[in-house]
Amino acid sequence: MGLANWRVRSYDFQIKPIIAIVIFIVLLRTILTASPSFAWFEQRFSYGATRSSKPNLRADVRKDKFLEVPQIVWGLNNQKIALARSLLTARFLNRTLLMPSFSASLIYKEVELLQPMQFNKIFDFEKFNSICDGFVQLGQYSELSNKTDPFVVQKGCGRKWTKERDLRHLKEIFNDNKVHDLELVRIEGKNPFLWQDHWPVRDYAEIFGCLVLVNEIENDVVKVISKIGEINLKVKNNTDTSGSNPVVPYMAVHMRIEKDWMIHCKKWEQRSGLNQICSSKNEILDRVSHITGVNPPAVVYLAIADSLLEDNSVLEGWKTGLMPYEKKSLGVWEIYKKYPYLIQSAIDFEVCSRADIFVGNTYSTFSSLVVLSRTHKLLKLGFTDLCKNHDQLDIRFTSYAYNILGDKNGAPKQWSTDMVDSSLQKISFGTNNISCDANMSNS
Repeated sequence: MGLANWRVRSYDFQIKPIIAIVIFIVLLRTILTASPSFAWFEQRFSYGATRSSKPNLRADVRKDKFLEVPQIVWGLNNQKIALARSLLTARFLNRTLLMPSFSASLIYKEVELLQPMQFNKIFDFEKFNSICDGFVQLGQYSELSNKTDPFVVQKGCGRKWTKERDLRHLKEIFNDNKVHDLELVRIEGKNPFLWQDHWPVRDYAEIFGCLVLVNEIENDVVKVISKIGEINLKVKNNTDTSGSNPVVPYMAVHMRIEKDWMIHCKKWEQRSGLNQICSSKNEILDRVSHITGVNPPAVVYLAIADSLLEDNSVLEGWKTGLMPYEKKSLGVWEIYKKYPYLIQSAIDFEVCSRADIFVGNTYSTFSSLVVLSRTHKLLKLGFTDLCKNHDQLDIRFTSYAYNILGDKNGAPKQWSTDMVDSSLQKISFGTNNISCDANMSNS
């Protein structure tokens, strides 16, 4: 009995501290879970793994702490990527991004010639925050209290500044208690487009989906598309009185054939050993003519560089039944020319994005973001298998890459964005590895 009692007391002695530790952990977690900062930390690091399966999972970012980034430069779509990357960095740090300045011109080396343009001159600030509420947020400088100096972060660069090192740096900033309570973190250094990319394609797509043009620009987009519709209506009335031959509202082709692009992409092909980057005008026309499901006559809107507007040859050589128009021949140049380059590009982007058929180049950021927008819209409409649903879509919102030959009859390859890709690398810098499957990485 004595030995038995000793064993029981010994067992009690060993188990009680364990029970006490378990109770302490449970109580501690209960207290911490009630804390918004703990909830943010937990969701912030699990977000990438859960977002695709639980798209409504969100954790509000703090609206009293801010992140400031350098002025955004280069072309419109590079600037959109830079904006999204800045917003996702701010989200990672649990901060609101101060509304950055865009650049209205393509000049970026001479700072005094940048022609800065505020975000809310192009996109609706309130609508952005409303649509993206709980995921990312934009703030205004007027919201700063200016009570403390900013914590300045010099963004690393060079080959030694790897993706892993950059992520460690971001975590160190987040975990630094001194930084945590400061109102403003300012990142200095290179253009955010060149920052290391830690974010999945779906996160970028969600942010791009929050970008709504301000009313003035949106109204001009509608005018351009309406002009295309007017031409289609005239053509339909002249060629089809029975109504039995449905006319595709319009096709949009982003033609990269200007001289500087052709020089650049030829060098690119030589360096990379690839031969599916450049496409001549004749190659584009031939491949577009083989797209099935197009019932002529059909209007083809050409999104081309201004340098080609005086070159009437871009309107020649198209297959009978395909009627090409660019800004001037369409009669909408007056709409475009009142704006700087950046807004002209924004209008063209929407005209292409809303086309029934879009054809572009996979090494163009413009084309790649148009296809991302269209793929995202289709998935939101419930089309999960874009290859099999091609016929069901009645060719609406289908996209093609004219620089890559498809599998059938000389047509360009059908193109959807790989929405489960872990980064925006292919969109930012181009690829010839495309598919009609929006879940290519899982196939």
